[in-house]
Parts: sequence; C-alpha cells; structure tokens
Amino acid sequence: MSIDALVRPCIADLEPYEPGKPVEEVERELGITGVIKMASNENPLGPSPLAVEAARKAAAGMQIYPDGNAYYLKKALACMLKVEPNQLFIGNGSDEIIHFLGITYLHPGDEVIVADPSFSRYDSAAVLMNARLIKVPLKDFRHDLDAMASKFSDRTKLIFICNPNNPTGTIVRQNEVESFLTKLPADAVAVFDEAYYEYVESEDYPDSLRYIGEGRHVVTLRTFSKIYGLAGLRVGYAVSSPEIVAHLNRVKEPFNVNSLALAAAQASLSDPNQVRRSRQLVSEGKRFLQQSFTAMGLDYIPTEANFIMVRVGLDSRELFRALMSKGVIIRTGDIFGLSDYIRVTIGNMEQNGRFVKALSDVLGR
Repeated sequence: MSIDALVRPCIADLEPYEPGKPVEEVERELGITGVIKMASNENPLGPSPLAVEAARKAAAGMQIYPDGNAYYLKKALACMLKVEPNQLFIGNGSDEIIHFLGITYLHPGDEVIVADPSFSRYDSAAVLMNARLIKVPLKDFRHDLDAMASKFSDRTKLIFICNPNNPTGTIVRQNEVESFLTKLPADAVAVFDEAYYEYVESEDYPDSLRYIGEGRHVVTLRTFSKIYGLAGLRVGYAVSSPEIVAHLNRVKEPFNVNSLALAAAQASLSDPNQVRRSRQLVSEGKRFLQQSFTAMGLDYIPTEANFIMVRVGLDSRELFRALMSKGVIIRTGDIFGLSDYIRVTIGNMEQNGRFVKALSDVLGR
C-alpha cells in the first residue's frame, strides 16, 4: 500500500503556508547583499533591549524545562489587561491557539465562517477537523459582518474576525461588532484576531475584551510577534472566559512555549517605550508611503496595521521578481486573490525610501 493511502483525506485539501522569502535566501540566489525584507509585517525596530537581555539570561538555563503554566507572563498580562490570570492562554504564537481552537470545538461537519481574503490559518483549523469552511467575501476590503451573520446555522461553531484584517489592514467598527454579536448563536465562539491592534489609530476600534467581560463566547487573540518584535521566538496569547481557557489547556502540548520566549515577552511588557516608538515609526511611515503612492497615481487600501496593500496595475509576481532583483522583498497579492496588488510592510524611513525608489523605477513613474 502506498503511504499516500494512509493520509487523512482532508490533508490533501490543505495548502501549505507560504512564508515571506528570507533575506538570506534572496542574497544567496541573486548574489547580492543589503536586501531588505518588507513582506512579513515584522517590526524593523526589533525587540526591546530589555527583552533581548531577558532572553540572554534565560538561555543560561535552557537545560531546564520552561514554566508550563507561564505564571509570571500571565501575571504581567493580567495586570496590564485588567483580567484574571485564568482568563489567559499562552501559545507558541497565536497560530498555535487558532489550531487548538479547531481541535477543541470542531466536529466533522461543523461550520467555520471566515472572511475572504483573510489569514489562511483559520482555513487550516477548519479543514484539519473536517469542518465545513464558509468564506464570505470582503466588502470594500472590509469584513462584511452582516453577510457573515447571514451564514449562521445550527452547525456554526467558530467565526474568525481578523481585526485589523490581514492582508487588507482594514478594521470592523464597534457598532458593527455589537450588532453582529447580538446574532451570534449560543453555541458558537467568535474569535477576534487582533495581532495588529496596537497599531490602530481609529477611535472606533471595538474593545473586544469588554465583550468577554459581558460573558459572551468571545476569544481575543494577540501576539508578541508584531509590535513587540519577537516574531522569531513565537509567543502569542488568548484572552477569554476561564471556561474556554480551561478547554484549551486540555489540548495544549506540555511546555508549548519556550523559556526564552516567556522571559522576553514578560520583559517586553516592562518597557514603556517599545509600543510607543513602534507606533510612531509606523504612523510616520504610513503617511510617507501613502503620499508616495498618491504621487505615483497608485490606489492603496487605507490601513490600520503596519502594512499596506497597493494596486500596482500588473501581475504581482512579475513585480515581486523585479523588486527582488533590486534587493527589496514584498508580498504578492495573488495568494490573497488580488493578483494586481502587493502588500508591503511599513519599515523604517530608510527602508521605506528604498522601496519607493525601487517601485518607482520598476513602474517608470
């Protein structure tokens, strides 16, 4: 018997995640140096010096298993967020928590509702559990919560709302969310993925933690990968009711988050400048890039995140190769069904300037 015959049929329906191309790989392939990566929404400022020092100290004890309960990190987060420690679940990146939500709540034939396009790991959570994936197109590049609510049924179990949405950078607003939650089935869970929430400037951004406090079936996902600059260590967290957190704790792997990640994340929270300086950099870079796109006659999607999608008027793969040859890595839009768009991470001003110059040269504008 072929080994392929032993594989669960749903595995064939999964699309492997396509990460942003690493700098080292591009430099090796093209024989160039000084490549910049503006593809994976990483923080160009890097982590807090306090986080780096905490990880360095933790490395000396790497022969010891990490704290499987993440006691001190939960304590720090609980203080910051004004929740109880038993309302917190720490994951090996928020990707892992998305996976655990699928394992915990989905039976074959259950339904998962997502926006399209949005973060692909929601799809995987459904497919792996033989659940039915219902994709609802964005409206004006934003989640159409009314259309998503119209898909509710007695099989609806999970609804993922990426806010701000990856890849479009758009948000759903408070009044929309409150109306949506009144229609949420009693046995369904709404998951708000807020990986980029620290970058939001809109005053109409919903406070998802309030809905948890009201006793609704809501999970809020956040991460240390973006504004805290710890993408390489993989640490995210969920906030929810003690009951939902207890369910997740039953399926998590022992010691799922490593010691260095726990130490760095906790130290990050004690640095008052990390969030402030990162927000300032993104706010300034966003204005520069938007002005540059306008000057080149390019349409872009107004963003509340640390990345922007811009319509370039040609095949994004073609533009990707042209920009890569100039030492700039971006994200193609075709993987999101937007073949003439690219997604670019907001970098520091030197990186932003290099990207704009390369884009202008390639487009002849």
